[in-house]
Amino acid sequence: MFHVTGRGNRRQRIFLDEADHLRFLHLLDEVARRRSWRGFAYCLMPNHYHLVFETPAADLSAGMQWLNGRFAQEFNGFHALDGHVFQGRFHSVLVESDWHLLELSRYLALNPVRAGLCAEPGDWMWSSYAAVAGLERPRPFLIARRVLRHFGDTRSAARARFRAFVADAPDRAAA
Repeated sequence: MFHVTGRGNRRQRIFLDEADHLRFLHLLDEVARRRSWRGFAYCLMPNHYHLVFETPAADLSAGMQWLNGRFAQEFNGFHALDGHVFQGRFHSVLVESDWHLLELSRYLALNPVRAGLCAEPGDWMWSSYAAVAGLERPRPFLIARRVLRHFGDTRSAARARFRAFVADAPDRAAA
């Protein structure tokens, strides 16, 4: 399991409008389906993204090359631009424990709040928080139960405890 990030070239925006977000998520659905990746959390910020994925095969680099390359081609085509969209290669860190996964889920949910993009995690359309919290349907690649199984035996109890876990972040007051 990996925490993967990608940033816009020179920290420039990689999502200029709703269509860019939707294109990226569609491509993410496609690469996950093609490679049998399982997603557990994500957050698309204006100039970068975070993904938490499990890759059954050793194909993270090939899949990310396809995802970033395809998105960059489409982004440049739709916006009549050329040149690099991403600042170098993606970055990845191995997720080594369930606790790490849970902390990443909370961190990603609060990322847009801390950046001042929204007041509450459920207000940000471009993260997995709302789906895991039961506020909307998950994307095809997202397996919410992997996170929720740590919060309760029933889906409703687990979702409520997950929402409380995010709301009770130690540094939430700073958000």
